[in-house]
Amino acid sequence: MWDLILFFFGYIIFAYSLLLLASYVMLLVFSYQYSTKSKQWSDDYIRHMVQSSPYVPGISIVAPAFNEEKTIIDNVQSLLRMDYPNFEVCIVNDGSKDKTLELLIDTFDLVEVPFEYVEKVHCAPFKRLFKSVNVHYSRLIVVDKANGGTKADAVNAGLNVISNPYFINTDVDCILSKDAMYQCVFPVITDETIIAVSGTMSMSNGSTISNGELVEIRPSNRPIPLFQDLEYKRSFLIGKMGWSNINAMNNVSGGYGLFSTQVVIDAGGYSSDSFAEDMDMLTRMIAYCCDFKRKYKVVQIPHNCCWTEGPSNFHMLTRQRIRWGRGLIQTMWKHRRIILNRKYKRLGLITMPYTFLFEFMAPIIETTGLVFMVYLAFTGGINWDTFFVTFFAIYTFSFMLSTFVVFYDFILGTSYTSIKSYLKLLVAAIFEPIIYHPIIVVCSIIGYYRFITRQRAVWKSMERTGMKHAAPAAPVAPATSAAPAQPATETA
Repeated sequence: MWDLILFFFGYIIFAYSLLLLASYVMLLVFSYQYSTKSKQWSDDYIRHMVQSSPYVPGISIVAPAFNEEKTIIDNVQSLLRMDYPNFEVCIVNDGSKDKTLELLIDTFDLVEVPFEYVEKVHCAPFKRLFKSVNVHYSRLIVVDKANGGTKADAVNAGLNVISNPYFINTDVDCILSKDAMYQCVFPVITDETIIAVSGTMSMSNGSTISNGELVEIRPSNRPIPLFQDLEYKRSFLIGKMGWSNINAMNNVSGGYGLFSTQVVIDAGGYSSDSFAEDMDMLTRMIAYCCDFKRKYKVVQIPHNCCWTEGPSNFHMLTRQRIRWGRGLIQTMWKHRRIILNRKYKRLGLITMPYTFLFEFMAPIIETTGLVFMVYLAFTGGINWDTFFVTFFAIYTFSFMLSTFVVFYDFILGTSYTSIKSYLKLLVAAIFEPIIYHPIIVVCSIIGYYRFITRQRAVWKSMERTGMKHAAPAAPVAPATSAAPAQPATETA
């Protein structure tokens, strides 16, 4: 009986692996088709069309901040320098215990203003609203609130304050490209059914920042950020771009995304208890549209809109990925009714089943397979010749996939300018399957376990050691003319 179980398990894993590899090839094709269509519009053409359109919507940038005193000034200055005719920056101070709020008040000449607070979506108690008396910082508003325990709760506070029809959800440690809003709003003014736009993100670890701007962009010399950089490029340039081609994206990254404010509010806002607020929110937005028979589209653009500083050491990486694992199983459980439900169209018939089978189940299947392999190795049940041939084939496919992404990014010119930078990514691609990937699998399993056992989680600030800051300078006033970027905090 045991031998029969092992026999069928082996064939199940073999079929699962073939389906997974086939899905990667499919996404490669879809990604190429979509990016080819997207790149027909030049940056100058997009800027011209947006500026000349009489229907350009206002955009609010919502960025939560929790214990960000070391970098808050540079990052807010970066957001204020964004190039767009009509926008505001909403910083949500989520109960910081350091001098984050004091620094904002002193640097940007903020004063408390009376505000009739209306809670459109639930969040932790609202305290005060600040605006600047300095005309150069008229776009800035700061919300002071009690800590809600998650980023989702802080974003909800911003939603209760902003009034623009679209908002960008980002992290205060992200550096955005100046034309990011032009790039993301262009699809919206050409197709009114679009409810969310995802911009491509890159890692800023290893780059140099001065006065809120990236002055030198290059990959990190440390292995963990380098692995993540490669992972990000694979996720955005193949995964999200491919799913966008058939309108089946499963999430818009919490680091950077443009959303319809009203649809988010109508869908109930962000779940304050969510550990994967980006995936959960998009799932509920699409479900809302399906429930009320509203047409919708979610698109990914190839333009590099955001640079984010990721975990630079093993401790921070594992803490982040355990949270992501916890968020994934939470989302799958919370929205289980959608899986294979025809009412929810592509979300129910394609996106959720794929996410469950190839993202949620993958760590479980890999861990189970490893246990069986160890058992068979001790009992002499492994054909080692077949094992090494299979391992080499899968490893080669993984390396080729990463190599394709690196060269694809090089051709698009979305990240780096030097060949040396891309060679670093190719070196990372060699070691990623045997060093980095097992860490991610273990973290996912731990996240699943912590969710099932209902262990308590606390929001903590992220340690920063990867991005270099040039010598500080006096605050620079943002441009005010119409034509002139994983999270800073996380739940552990």
